[in-house]
Amino acid sequence: MTMANSVHAVLDLFHDARKVRLVIDTVRGLGADEALDLLKSCPRQRRAVSKTIRSAIANAEENQGWSRDDLFVSEIRADEGPRRQWRRLARAAASSDIQAHVAHHGCLTEREQVA
Repeated sequence: MTMANSVHAVLDLFHDARKVRLVIDTVRGLGADEALDLLKSCPRQRRAVSKTIRSAIANAEENQGWSRDDLFVSEIRADEGPRRQWRRLARAAASSDIQAHVAHHGCLTEREQVA
């Protein structure tokens, strides 16, 4: 289809992967600008997903030299990260906190020009 992908990954704290996937499923397959416009009206988890898409757009423009108008979201996913975080306490003791971590991965691809 095209030569390469522009990839960006972000690690966000305190998000549940299941909730982020609801937002990501609405964005997958859309144009890059169209996806950002849709995320403006989405109430949940939009900052983390839009940050990933904006960063991937910047990488595609800067590193690959692609036009912003030709980009679309070819692949985007939210993977679960570590859920347990350890905290040191006095006298060589440790306590664990359970927190949800999500790793966002976004891929933008340039649309093929049809002549």
